[in-house]
Amino acid sequence: MTATILFVDDEPDLEALILQKFRRQIRDGLIDIMFARDGLEALQSLERNPHVDMVVSDINMPRMDGLSLLTKLQEAEDKKSTIIVSAYGDMSNIRTAMNRGAFDFLTKPIDFADLEATIDKTIRHVEMLREVRRRQMEAERAHASLSRFFSPEIARRLAADVAGDGMEVQWRDVATIFTDITGFTSLVESAPPQMLGELLNEYVGGMTEIVFAHEGTVTKIIGDAIQVLFNSPGDQPDYATRAVTCAHDLDAWAEAFSARWRGRGVNFGTTRIGVHAGPALVGNFGGNRFFDYTAYGDTINIAARLEAANKHLGTRMCVSISVATSADNFQGRPIGELMLRGRSEPLRAFEPLSEAKFEASETALYSQAFAKMEAGDVAAMPAFAALVGMNADDPLAGFHLKRLLNGAKGIRMQLE
Repeated sequence: MTATILFVDDEPDLEALILQKFRRQIRDGLIDIMFARDGLEALQSLERNPHVDMVVSDINMPRMDGLSLLTKLQEAEDKKSTIIVSAYGDMSNIRTAMNRGAFDFLTKPIDFADLEATIDKTIRHVEMLREVRRRQMEAERAHASLSRFFSPEIARRLAADVAGDGMEVQWRDVATIFTDITGFTSLVESAPPQMLGELLNEYVGGMTEIVFAHEGTVTKIIGDAIQVLFNSPGDQPDYATRAVTCAHDLDAWAEAFSARWRGRGVNFGTTRIGVHAGPALVGNFGGNRFFDYTAYGDTINIAARLEAANKHLGTRMCVSISVATSADNFQGRPIGELMLRGRSEPLRAFEPLSEAKFEASETALYSQAFAKMEAGDVAAMPAFAALVGMNADDPLAGFHLKRLLNGAKGIRMQLE
């Protein structure tokens, strides 16, 4: 590093003396020296040469004295480390200078060994400040990048150490959410580009804000589809509870969003949500040039399959038994044992319900009908028929009634 020093002094012989005393450092490229004869000239020089690292200034000078210059320097956004030079024993001015932010002071007549030592110390201070600013800029850039994926709190923690343990690829127990929109491909083909851009930006932005409010991590946004993780990168012991609560809030927001756009004549589809919990391989898979924090494994695939299962079931949310049993005070109703595509073992799934729906009498009647179906009781069919008769808008009850009418038995079902 070549340190640039601005000497501010009106003594006519000072320039030649300084250049002589520091000729070796100048020759070796360690320092570069500039001169000004008073405070005003120093400010003008600094405006032309913002790369100046430090200022060494006398106090008594014409037009603008050293203390006034120091005040101006401390008011600037890029504060320069300043050494104040004063007559020996002038402690009043020295105290004033230190109170105004001077880094150090020297007394006249100048001891050049003391001057050199003070400059060396100031250079080390400047280098430290540069390193702090560099790290701060790196952290700000990292935070800006991480904020696309993580909640503000998690992004702040990770920005301090983007190469730390939170970014490395590792196996973790996670809860993951998959969301998708019905009929979105048709909307893309028919909607004007400008309107589609406004629509999708508002939708993704709103959904992401909800995820961040629950301190979830957005690992992928592919068109209208969103993938979310909990318990990664940081530890969240209540990750299953967070995932269920987040899914409820996403569902409510998406329904309100869809209704709002339908009011504007746009047939925006229903958002379907799948939630599962289990081990996954998570971390930054972007190599050295890209940042791609994401997750892979059977847990992720199951969440995607559960999201797709909603299409067949008529539901908007579908969660696995691992989520339902791990979440605190989970409220929902059983769907059955799903034979998901690509899996040989059935997975028990549930439909999360709001507190009001969970406590409604229809939910108790559904549970009774489901128990009959699970036991192979022939009374299951009329029980579901009665439910559909009471509430024709209950697609899950209608789904089970249709299965039973087609000769299906039990609660195990194959979904394509």
